[in-house]
Amino acid sequence: MSWLILILSGAFEAVWAVALSKSEGFTRPVPIAVFVVAVVISMGGLGYALRELPVGTGYAVWVGVGAALTVVYSLATGEESFSLVKVALILGIVGCVVGLQLVSQGH
Repeated sequence: MSWLILILSGAFEAVWAVALSKSEGFTRPVPIAVFVVAVVISMGGLGYALRELPVGTGYAVWVGVGAALTVVYSLATGEESFSLVKVALILGIVGCVVGLQLVSQGH
């Protein structure tokens, strides 16, 4: 269950990162509200997951999921230019996240 919560928390990291960029320096109320809610959910989930998972692995997975989803969102919306190298690097992050989960199952 901790792994699922950690992955979902990483997804909310992507939500708050995008909301932060849309807030235009904390001047737009709706993105600010989305940012605050997403940060609370993301950090709360990370904290919950770290009760059972090692902090280094948990944090790396949380950041990896958030970073990968943020880049995927940016590519999908056209805010960032598409390249095969970016896709390959995102797949590398995903592979590392899966690898960390696999080697940490015995913990």
